[in-house]
Amino acid sequence: MSLSFWSILVVILLLGVLVTIHELGHYWMARLLGIKAYEVSIFVGPKLIKWRHKDCDFSIRCIPFGAYVRFTDIDDNGDAVVSDDPLLLVNQPRWKRLLVSLAGPFMNVILGVLICIGLYTFNPFSSLDIAGTPEGTQLYGQEYTLGDRIVEVNGKHVFTYLDFYYELDTAASPDEVVTLTLKSAETGEKYNVVLTPEIGHRPMLGITTYQDPESNKYNGWEIVDVDENQNNGNPVLKAGDFLTKVNGKSVADEDFFDFLAKLQDGENIVLTYVRNGVENEAECAVTTMLYTNQRGVYCYSYKVDSFPIFLKACSYAVKMPVTVINVSIKSIGSVFEGKEEVYNMVSGPIGVTTTVSDVVDDVDDTVEQKVYTIFFLGAIISIGLAFTNLLPIPGLDGIQMILVIVEMVMGRPLSKKAEGILNGVGFVMLICLVIFAFASDIIRIFVGG
Repeated sequence: MSLSFWSILVVILLLGVLVTIHELGHYWMARLLGIKAYEVSIFVGPKLIKWRHKDCDFSIRCIPFGAYVRFTDIDDNGDAVVSDDPLLLVNQPRWKRLLVSLAGPFMNVILGVLICIGLYTFNPFSSLDIAGTPEGTQLYGQEYTLGDRIVEVNGKHVFTYLDFYYELDTAASPDEVVTLTLKSAETGEKYNVVLTPEIGHRPMLGITTYQDPESNKYNGWEIVDVDENQNNGNPVLKAGDFLTKVNGKSVADEDFFDFLAKLQDGENIVLTYVRNGVENEAECAVTTMLYTNQRGVYCYSYKVDSFPIFLKACSYAVKMPVTVINVSIKSIGSVFEGKEEVYNMVSGPIGVTTTVSDVVDDVDDTVEQKVYTIFFLGAIISIGLAFTNLLPIPGLDGIQMILVIVEMVMGRPLSKKAEGILNGVGFVMLICLVIFAFASDIIRIFVGG
């Protein structure tokens, strides 16, 4: 694994901005409720710029990684000054303290939604309105109306294309019968469409490709997934490669599929592919694999060119936080069911940097594509940070919210001993989470090759 300077810089700036918005959410809510703030620091480290506004010290610091708001005065030793000043956060009613704690995560959710609205406004966005399908797919020949919206997959509600494809491609196995519930755009009534796969076995390359006839980059197929059984369990290709030839036969030739069908199980073939802009060749054994025809479920992409389409874009952006929660909960559930490796559920800074590096350093994407992807990742991470901050762990907003809620229920603050035990347990949870996140990142690097 090699991480470029630019990918590391992008991650630092990205996380710095997300944390800054989070902390400003705390500050803005405090000001709205008449609560005094002593300092707002944007980023950390030595001060670059400082100013004073409404009795609060503001500064922009030189390291763009983090931010903080200080609601207490400090003495020369750096200790918090105890005061009965009614404007201080600690002396406020519990509901006000709860709102200030919630404001940070809320701002991260709002930021994620606003980023999605911006992206969907200036770029085509994917909907759940069903489009046509090629002949031979599972959807072909079924009774449905173009433009009707997909609302459920196997009885599970979907909100955006992300959880739709999760239910269709991840939660459901390729040989599983899938029931789509559609909502009529004309009448609003719901009806079901059943997708039944045609199952068989045949020699295959073990790849899933994205074939865009309008792109034809490298005159090949972009690979989006590689079966772990490819090349007898030693995959040659990986997602992001472009397959251009098999035994010198171009994948763009009209008779390529006839050529492919004549390959024999166990036969060694030569794959020509492009990875990171460089053409490579490698031998690969043809393997007999389970074959199912494609589901053929495609949805319309819309370009915002009218106010109704803009409202549709906004509706999908607003649903994105629900999608993130939905997919996260189901992914965690898949770990307990043994369907997913536990190290795939948590990502630390290494994992985030690796993901961003894959985008920044990809020579096959244009600058516009990279910018779009980075902003979209930023939206998802921002929403994820909001829910992570709700965990009852010291240093996160969740622990403060738990303490305030307990006070509301008990009618009095927790004893110092009880609060210390709660913080101690939370601190252990924090350390375990950090260690697990780093370990998960390292495991993914080695498992992913």
